Amino acid sequence: MTMERAFSGLMALFSLFLVYLAIGYVAPIAYDPIGPRPYPILIFSLMAFLTLVIAFRPPRFTKPINLGYNKIVIRNLVLCVSALLIYSLIFEPLGFVVATTLMCFAVGLLFAGNPVKSLIFSVVISIALYVLFDMALDVILPLGILSGIMG
Repeated sequence: MTMERAFSGLMALFSLFLVYLAIGYVAPIAYDPIGPRPYPILIFSLMAFLTLVIAFRPPRFTKPINLGYNKIVIRNLVLCVSALLIYSLIFEPLGFVVATTLMCFAVGLLFAGNPVKSLIFSVVISIALYVLFDMALDVILPLGILSGIMG
């Protein structure tokens, strides 16, 4: 309970800091008369308010939750966070398709997936997401080691 309140209080402070930063935001190109400033101010203000509600709510509105953490679950959480960290480091050098395939495969194995099915899914989802972002959404993603083949 105390940890929940402390985390919510820290999130509220961080949200208020982001509101402060958003107030000074000026976009070089504005598509509407008021510009893009109100959206982040609204979102971060709402987040600050709701986290303060969680931090200062009366104890009668809370009940303890047993999340069932044991050594295996904590190990898998640490491995998952490690996989995401490694993904962020290899994203540009290896490229989107290869890095996403490796990350999806690792997470698939963490969730006790069949290695063959995890590999097939990882390859398919990586290519599908690349096609979606590159062709449909015009988002440029790094090709990395595949730049000679695909680019």
